[in-house]
Amino acid sequence: MNMKAVSCTKYGAPDVLQRVELPVPTPKSGEVLVRILNTTVTAADLMMRTGLPVIGRLYLGIRRPNKPVFGFDFAGEVIGLGPDVTAFKVGQRVFGGTTELGCYAEYACIKADDVILEIPEGISYEQAAPVAASAITVWNFLKGQANLQAGQKVLIYGASGGLGTYAVQIAKALGAEVTAVCSTANVAWVKALGADFVVDYTRENFANREAQYDLIFDTVGKCTYGQCKTILCKNGVYLAAVLTLPLLLRMLFGGLLGSKKVKVSATGMLKPNIRLGYFKEIAKLMADGKVHSVIDRTVPLAEIANAHAYIAQGRKKGNLVVSVQ
Repeated sequence: MNMKAVSCTKYGAPDVLQRVELPVPTPKSGEVLVRILNTTVTAADLMMRTGLPVIGRLYLGIRRPNKPVFGFDFAGEVIGLGPDVTAFKVGQRVFGGTTELGCYAEYACIKADDVILEIPEGISYEQAAPVAASAITVWNFLKGQANLQAGQKVLIYGASGGLGTYAVQIAKALGAEVTAVCSTANVAWVKALGADFVVDYTRENFANREAQYDLIFDTVGKCTYGQCKTILCKNGVYLAAVLTLPLLLRMLFGGLLGSKKVKVSATGMLKPNIRLGYFKEIAKLMADGKVHSVIDRTVPLAEIANAHAYIAQGRKKGNLVVSVQ
């Protein structure tokens, strides 16, 4: 039995993504076979397709992708169990993410001890699909790296993006005072996500504000520590989703330069049990109605190359979901 999938056998423009037919995988010991209903396209997928920055090829493959079927996160239905699997059952609605990739396909085998949970009641597959990539990354930064506490003041730069929309909601759910930075077109609905204050960066330079922040989270890599340091509290933390050389140097020598800290983290490199712990906390917030996925658009698997091209424009609001089946 074959399945439809999208494969990338070389680095390049979106047209290197090709529709193929592959055998449906068989779950091994400790694995579940998931019928993928939804996955996503994220900025990380674009980095994998282009092979840029080049340092990423140490993980992906020097000359070509070692894992040609991309797709980190998923939402779907368990249709098969490998030997020794007791935590899941056939027919169960599940969501999660796997560093083994393979979710640009109709079926994928997922390790039962990987980042996978039952979808909370009342949450659709489409809403569930983006959580394991973007929301876990946000939790890792806000709680894992910065230990965000209730009452702290947080500024989210890039609040209308895939990370930003979760960051606003999670920070607010954790009891923070949230200032969100976005463009004019997004001010109203970002405010509706729960932000206490919204700064339109086309009309105001957020770095000139009189407020002082305990945490500043740049979710898109478009501002610098230099811009933010004057509005960061004495012991404040600057969080960056995108690592640059200046940030790396700041992290290495920050102890010599003052009490303010810079932190960057590769969430996907964390151990699965740590990411699963974060995932469980987010699932609780979703079940309680405190966090939801903002969906820009949903596209069929056959149009995944166009989805890559769209995200490259930098205009995505929230998440781009792929309908696989």
